[in-house]
Amino acid sequence: MAKQTFESAMKQLEQIAQELEAGELSLELAMKKFEEGIQLSRFCTKKLDETERRITILLQDSDGSVQEVPFEEKQDED
Repeated sequence: MAKQTFESAMKQLEQIAQELEAGELSLELAMKKFEEGIQLSRFCTKKLDETERRITILLQDSDGSVQEVPFEEKQDED
């Protein structure tokens, strides 16, 4: 089986949310889907946390300090 990716987990999670919101599943199947969604959510959270740690390491200065800079989106100038 192929290794799970963040993107595929998010896609599965979105599908599960749509199925649950539709309200057409039996209670038993809805519970199974909910449990699967929780597992996928935890996987995604873990991946995001790992990515944040890697970025922090990459942004460290030579003395080991990290300076956080707010993300600013580029605005189109007309």
